[in-house]
Amino acid sequence: MSEEKSEYGLSPEKTANSIDPPAVDYSPPKPTSYHPAIALIGTGGISEYHLRNYQKAGYRVTALANRTIEKAEALRDQFFPEAKVYQNYREILALDDIHVVDVTPHPKDRLPILYDCLLAEKHTLSQKPFVIDLKEGKKLAELADQKRVKLAVNQNGRWAPHFCYIRNAVKQGLIGEVTSIDFSLQWDQTWIQGIPSFEEMKHLILFDFAIHWFDITACIMGDQKPRSIFASVTRHAGQVFKPPALASVLIKYQETQVSMSFNAHCTRGEEDVTTVVGTEGTLRSRGPGLNEQARMDLFLEKGSATVPLQGCWFESGFQGTMGELLCAIEEDRDPYHNARNNLKTLDLCFNGIKSADNGIPVHFE
Repeated sequence: MSEEKSEYGLSPEKTANSIDPPAVDYSPPKPTSYHPAIALIGTGGISEYHLRNYQKAGYRVTALANRTIEKAEALRDQFFPEAKVYQNYREILALDDIHVVDVTPHPKDRLPILYDCLLAEKHTLSQKPFVIDLKEGKKLAELADQKRVKLAVNQNGRWAPHFCYIRNAVKQGLIGEVTSIDFSLQWDQTWIQGIPSFEEMKHLILFDFAIHWFDITACIMGDQKPRSIFASVTRHAGQVFKPPALASVLIKYQETQVSMSFNAHCTRGEEDVTTVVGTEGTLRSRGPGLNEQARMDLFLEKGSATVPLQGCWFESGFQGTMGELLCAIEEDRDPYHNARNNLKTLDLCFNGIKSADNGIPVHFE
């Protein structure tokens, strides 16, 4: 056996205790024959990742809308040159040939757009966080049901290769009942310095970033209900941006504990580790960042395996959210990331923020 090590652990060659890894599908879903015209409303910074990956997946974007029409034209020219551009998104909603709409503006601006999309009977993908009020989220889910359209949330982390592998492995029962989930992240987010939309966000880490980790927790735990959540945030003197860069979260379920540790001001030695321990095994992914999780380690009673992961979050994730929505429309079922399902994620997130503000745990009813 070679003792050569990579930066993130033992080299993946087999040892005496190695096993062939069980089959776990973590690829983003794609529809079989449903290829509708898609419109994108809002062409801010994140929209480039939407369009880039829709183009790569072979999806058809035929219209874009933005208040600053030059931004929409620039992205149109880069990714979908034949698409039409509009300044008023309501013109798109009046088009009979548009069946699916991707809505990307910030939550407060997005809410009335989501209502308009559903009233126009368009299948809709909402950027995350879905809403900032659970009551509004429930109303939107009910309206989608009334209009018989699909409403999904762009929780793209669900199809990041490492998270998708973990949640499907857990669903298959590979590690038994989950007893603990540990997320440990140190990354460099100092690039937000001077950007007002980030600088003025009080809970940048818990609300804008950790929403993905709350979501993966909700996915892994399924129908189990959390009992309590305790969260804290800290700002250190050397920070170059205003919101607290350090955050921690502890979530208790009846027989499971979830811990999260975040440091968004790590300028050297970034690392992202996820460990899920079950009664019959352990899953662990490790990498230098959320978009670079090149391997999954699986530990079972009969042996261990290392799975080289294909793809990355910023490709598989964005392809997965739209792909799953299109599959759900094609198969006439609820999308996995439907709005009602996402309310469990927001419940964790909002109560985590409440705990951080008050300095005490929040107990769920």
